[in-house]
Amino acid sequence: MLKLSGRSLRFIASVMLGLGVLYAPAATANSSWVVVDADSGQILGHDDAHMQRAPASLAKMMTLYLAFEALKTGRLKWDEAMPVSKNAAAKVRMKLYLKPGETITVRDAINGMIIVSANDAATVLGEYMAGSETGFGRLMTARARQLGMKSTFFVNPSGLTAKMTQLTTARDMAVLGMALRRDFPQEFALFSQRSFTFRNRVWNGHNNLMYRYQGVDGIKTGYTNVSGYNLVSSAVINGKHLVGVVLGAGSARERDDRMAKLLTRYGEESGDAGNELVAAAKSQPAIEVAAATSKTDPVADLIDDPRIEQGDGGAEIVSAPDRRIWAIQLGAPPTLAGAERLQAKLRAAVNKVAPGLKAVISPAEKRRKVYRVRFAGFKDSASAETACKQLKRQKIDCLPIQN
Repeated sequence: MLKLSGRSLRFIASVMLGLGVLYAPAATANSSWVVVDADSGQILGHDDAHMQRAPASLAKMMTLYLAFEALKTGRLKWDEAMPVSKNAAAKVRMKLYLKPGETITVRDAINGMIIVSANDAATVLGEYMAGSETGFGRLMTARARQLGMKSTFFVNPSGLTAKMTQLTTARDMAVLGMALRRDFPQEFALFSQRSFTFRNRVWNGHNNLMYRYQGVDGIKTGYTNVSGYNLVSSAVINGKHLVGVVLGAGSARERDDRMAKLLTRYGEESGDAGNELVAAAKSQPAIEVAAATSKTDPVADLIDDPRIEQGDGGAEIVSAPDRRIWAIQLGAPPTLAGAERLQAKLRAAVNKVAPGLKAVISPAEKRRKVYRVRFAGFKDSASAETACKQLKRQKIDCLPIQN
């Protein structure tokens, strides 16, 4: 039987991720984690905190952030009734078993997401706020960027596995956990609930670490076959407020035990230079949680925002050689051969909407090397955006960029 090393498994997972196919179950690779002092933003310790992984139901933290924001600004009301679509009712468990044509209040949907991670409730809320799961996913990604989540890409409000892979990092999830506590302190208390009553039934939560570890007051669990077992925890230990994140554990027990050990360790000390996986606290950068600028970027205006990256999970854009023109980016395969194949495959479609463009393959490396496929030669943003809109109608992912 062929045995692969942890490094080999990570490489295979990265290749699969770059190709846009289902990500290998995170349980086959080492988990990623980070612990942050939530008051200062100081990273106390981490291992692969910048590695991209599937968020699973941790995506609901961003759905809840946007819901709390809408409640705060008056766009939503707690007792507002939202219609249940066939799409929402068809979501797999965990769910509240909503039926098409029914309604659910914003309050019940929020409680359902927090306590039982209800996928149908999350979908109802996303569709109600943005018109579709896809539209809400783009809204989520836009707000993530504003908060400083540099490597996160959402596609739906539930976190369920989709055709286009959702991505996040332990570092980014810590940013989101801190933002929820900072921006919505009253609503944040809802994450400590252990149960709620919906339609005469008591629904119990499954954030087991919160029940067994003193000081933990939330936040969210997550699991899919793609992601493995994920957890974001908020805890006050010895007067210090910590946010910990574990992504990709092999079981719920492993995930909870890892988090408990991390909270105990960093609740009592600041770092450990003797552990090669964890740098000393003084050498770790502080995480800054940017304020979401609702006044200048209303959520309604973010749904069609062309600045949201669609093709490569939010990795930093690397400019093509000519800085005076605009270009469109159509993908970022992990190999040069793959980029050349994609470029050749899409050349005819691009020529129909914008003939005469220069084909550019731009290599870049962050956590993993990619080769970005671009067509350059637009004179302004409007023409690049118009070309992207036409290509998107053909189901081709496209991002206009300025070189």
